Amino acid sequence: MGFVHIYCGDGKGKTSAALGLAVRAAGRGQRILLVRFLKNEDSGEVPVLRQVPGITVTPCDREFGFVFRMDEEEKAEAAKYFQHRFEQACQMAAEEEYDVLILDEIMAACNYGMVREGDVAEFLKNRPGKLEVVLTGRKPSDRLLVLADYISEICMKKHPFEKGIAAREGIEY
Repeated sequence: MGFVHIYCGDGKGKTSAALGLAVRAAGRGQRILLVRFLKNEDSGEVPVLRQVPGITVTPCDREFGFVFRMDEEEKAEAAKYFQHRFEQACQMAAEEEYDVLILDEIMAACNYGMVREGDVAEFLKNRPGKLEVVLTGRKPSDRLLVLADYISEICMKKHPFEKGIAAREGIEY
């Protein structure tokens, strides 16, 4: 039986926790599908994960930038793209019999209106029985929290960003 995991909070490490689970599952011969939302290909873990047997990382073949910088037309285009990405992920996870599906930054995609939260909730309720699903991001809704079996909140106590230090290659991305 598969469970639903949520890694949430304002701290650094939500994606890292999900990827740690992916590597562990791959090490046990499981098949993992990683689908990222609101991100681009420029993240240090991507090329390495693509080399791990059992892990499939779908490409982020479109880049939209930060949502707060998008105009309404760009937001509509991005929402169409990310909703389709979510629907494809659900279909792939079911048809190709993955053991683990990671929806990285799906909370942000829902919170910004890029993916319909109701569709995510319906998928979680009706997912294949053995599929483990991992959701990451800040501020999950009560609707999604109720559907989770694991909830891990990562809390920021201190971060270099507070001192004006930008994200560092190899550490934050």
